[in-house]
Amino acid sequence: KFKSAAKALLPKALISNGWAQNKGFDMIKNGDVPDAKLLGERQLLFLDKWSTDWSHQTQMKVLLSQTIFANVATLPKEAMSGAIIPTLRIMQKGEYAPDDRPVSDLDSNGWPQTGRNNALKKIRKGFAFHLAGDQHLGSAIQYGLDDWNDSGFAFCVPSLSNYWPRRWYPSEGGKNREIGKPNYTGETQDGFGNKMTVHAVSNPIFTGIKPSKIYDRAAGYGIVRLNKNKRSITMECWPRQAKPQDGDSEQYEGWPITVGQEQNYGRKAKAFLPEIVVRGLENPVVEIIREDSNEIVYALRLNKNTFKPKVFDTSKKYIIRVGEPDIDNWKTENSIVPGNGKIIFQF
Repeated sequence: KFKSAAKALLPKALISNGWAQNKGFDMIKNGDVPDAKLLGERQLLFLDKWSTDWSHQTQMKVLLSQTIFANVATLPKEAMSGAIIPTLRIMQKGEYAPDDRPVSDLDSNGWPQTGRNNALKKIRKGFAFHLAGDQHLGSAIQYGLDDWNDSGFAFCVPSLSNYWPRRWYPSEGGKNREIGKPNYTGETQDGFGNKMTVHAVSNPIFTGIKPSKIYDRAAGYGIVRLNKNKRSITMECWPRQAKPQDGDSEQYEGWPITVGQEQNYGRKAKAFLPEIVVRGLENPVVEIIREDSNEIVYALRLNKNTFKPKVFDTSKKYIIRVGEPDIDNWKTENSIVPGNGKIIFQF
């Protein structure tokens, strides 16, 4: 509803049905339109408020959307659109497409890049996990903005019946991938240049099960389990024909995956503020605020009484706000700078 149409904004790309037909157009270098919208202003305002609102004893946050904010898909390098997808040969287990490249599908939420980044900046302030579907290809990734892994995790679940078997076989393997993981995992970029770390993908594989149109096209479903005590998120990705009673080995390769809540703002700290110690209040909400702009850097409900806040600009002073929004009971410390020591909040 809010997303800008790319065709009028990128005339040199010669876009047809969401795909650039000009082979010489570089979508990474020239495809971004800073004023183009992925989300509308109302949506961004909602996300900004939602990400820092921990009322009603909220302990973990999950963002639901039609699809994820990246284009996890490849096609043979000569392909000019996704129309070829239903005709591609399904790989045998262990095979790897020889000449695929990441594609720039303007129907994905990898474009516009600036709009995508603006959305992720809002989402990560609340340590939110992103759950979506629509792209038909099961994938678990961690977003990157300025650097890889500086934002949250996203899980695109597969479709239960898949006519459009997208795949992810980049010819260049991802960087810093875990030992033993497939080449298609690791730190990489999509066809728009968006940073992402791919942890698992349910690529279509020949199963030998009939009908092949159902079982060879990576059909299946996803399950997400939130553990409020551990503050962990477990992603499961099951083939349609799986027998869950036989254990996790029935899942698509790479799953299950478990991440911690705080990994959803994976940005590396430049420094740390003094340790927060909270007494007399269970599961307090902590807000870290830049004093010069009054902007909330991030907010989180704790399940402990201590917290060491990370910050990303050592030249700034910060406000630490601790309390319980459900009863509007807050305590505040101003002009805090990075350093050691402790700040005690007594309720």
